[in-house]
Amino acid sequence: MKKVLAINSGSSSFKYKLFSLPDEEVLAEGLADRVGLDDSTFSIKLADGDKHVEEVEIPDQETAVKLLLKALKKYNVIEDLNEIAGVGHRIVAGGEYFKDSAIITEDNLQKIFDLKEYAPLHNPAEGEGIKAFMKVLPNVPEVGVFDTAFHESLDPVHYLYSVPYDWYEKYHARKYGAHGTSVRYVANRTAKLLNKDLKDLKLVVCHLGSGASITAVKDGKSYDTSMGFTPLAGITMGTRSGDVDPSLLQFVMHKKDISIDEMIDILNHDSGLLGISGVSPDMRDLKHNHDKRAQLAREIFINRIIRYVGAYITEMGGADTIVFTAGIGEHDARVRAAVMKAFEFMGLVPDLEANKVNGEKTITKPESKIRTMIVPTNEELMIERDVVRLAHLD
Repeated sequence: MKKVLAINSGSSSFKYKLFSLPDEEVLAEGLADRVGLDDSTFSIKLADGDKHVEEVEIPDQETAVKLLLKALKKYNVIEDLNEIAGVGHRIVAGGEYFKDSAIITEDNLQKIFDLKEYAPLHNPAEGEGIKAFMKVLPNVPEVGVFDTAFHESLDPVHYLYSVPYDWYEKYHARKYGAHGTSVRYVANRTAKLLNKDLKDLKLVVCHLGSGASITAVKDGKSYDTSMGFTPLAGITMGTRSGDVDPSLLQFVMHKKDISIDEMIDILNHDSGLLGISGVSPDMRDLKHNHDKRAQLAREIFINRIIRYVGAYITEMGGADTIVFTAGIGEHDARVRAAVMKAFEFMGLVPDLEANKVNGEKTITKPESKIRTMIVPTNEELMIERDVVRLAHLD
């Protein structure tokens, strides 16, 4: 039986899922955590639910890859490495090079590293993960699945900034977006659930997790999206600020006597829900915290979602469905209820009882003029399908 690995590498970790073909069953999944750091661990969860975690030194991505392949054999998930027919990798930034997922050649791998300025926390780690697999499994096709590729359908009105045009011509300064792999899966899944062609739907997809974005999907394509040149722009996130007036940055930098690099670090790691609440970047910690700043953080998070959803409904000339996905979108009923309430004036009629229970479903009543749904994301499945498509494994 052929099998495909889907890999999501981070700066100090990588998540994985192993799928069987053609049934797309998950045979194993897990995480190599704290790669290159102290107290690193490797975990694997098998199809029967058994989970195994070990504390082991993981100095680099290649070691993590070897641990993964060793574990797959140890727990009889595979008998031979030849069963692995392809490996797919989530990559954040594809720039203007990659308008679709792609087979990774040496040239394409170099381009991933060349694009590190667009995603410095992600692309280098993802590139190293690919290098490790190419070394350990030299004859297995590697496929890059780019988060930005889905948003390559944006037109210049939506992807250009109102700055000197030669910034775009010389430096490719533009909106690239992110979460494209997730949105692509969710949009197609929503269309299937509604038994409609995606091209006939106008969707607003709310990918709400620690990183969060809103995407308008029209004519089957990304029409506009909240994240920008980097995943820092858009709505309030766990530790990321979202949209900020650039003049405020200059003002605070002068007051604190800090560099632009230090400021960007603050906007990425010390802002968002964490910065406002002073408590936590996790909505679960803020949900039942009655501290005024904790509650304010939740209210700001919800407000920024509403702003973008409303703008995108207007841009598209209406919307058929608002879709919630990712950690917060799938599990925080209060956030969903608050967003739905904001659009009652448009004829949205929430089904608050349905909304109380998480899971793939519609959470508006039949008479609602705008349907609202929960559709759990599955980036790894999208990665697996791109491997099958591009490596001709079907």
